[in-house]
Amino acid sequence: MLGTIFLSEVVGTAMLLLLGAGVVANNILPKNKGAGTGFLHVNFGWGIAVFAGVLVSAKSGAHLNPAVTLGVVASGAKEFVPGVPVDPMSILTYIVAQLIGAFIGAVLCWLAYKRQFDEDAPAGVKLGVFSTGPEIRDTVWNLMTEILGTFVLVFVILAAGKYAAKDSVNIAWLGALGVAILVVGIGASLGGPTGYAINPARDLGPRIAHAVLPIPNKGSSDWAYSWIPVVGPIIGGMLAGLLSGVLLPV
Repeated sequence: MLGTIFLSEVVGTAMLLLLGAGVVANNILPKNKGAGTGFLHVNFGWGIAVFAGVLVSAKSGAHLNPAVTLGVVASGAKEFVPGVPVDPMSILTYIVAQLIGAFIGAVLCWLAYKRQFDEDAPAGVKLGVFSTGPEIRDTVWNLMTEILGTFVLVFVILAAGKYAAKDSVNIAWLGALGVAILVVGIGASLGGPTGYAINPARDLGPRIAHAVLPIPNKGSSDWAYSWIPVVGPIIGGMLAGLLSGVLLPV
């Protein structure tokens, strides 16, 4: 069963990053049809990426995000999906699969935009396709933005799952759409300061891809900042899990 969970999360997270990084590439790399279409275009593209990723990974519960996985753990859940208990091995399976999938998705995005990456563009623009970065670099407040954005993501997901289960509602397709709209909303409302990673795998896997891919004049992968979109979402997701039992009525 864990093998199925692993494959499901790899495929879903790869789909997420292929489309998510792709909309950023289309928007900011030179010589693209979508160049300069703006941040709201990016928000909607990421929402659609989440929609597609969730649909193709329903077998594993479509976490696609270590912050979601750890939020579920913190909520006190006994199983991730029927037949998969919450234990150290299943937690590790989810998180490793998400990181691998995110790396693969970023590489696929690079392949789709290979010629654009070869064009002359600032190193920061090329890095921006793969990973997030702050508009104003401030450790405490960048961390706070990522904590809050991820809290909203995981708290609402847990609420939707709780009430859907209680009412015996099958929301596989509708749930994917709901999470997609939620991600668009988080980006539009809270994405400005840091680019809203809200997902450690989404940022770290592609950042590793940026570091190893043969991209001309790519510059630094900004490892000094890289811990914030990992630690912030983990804190936000676990806080959401812990507080869901208190703030969400049964």
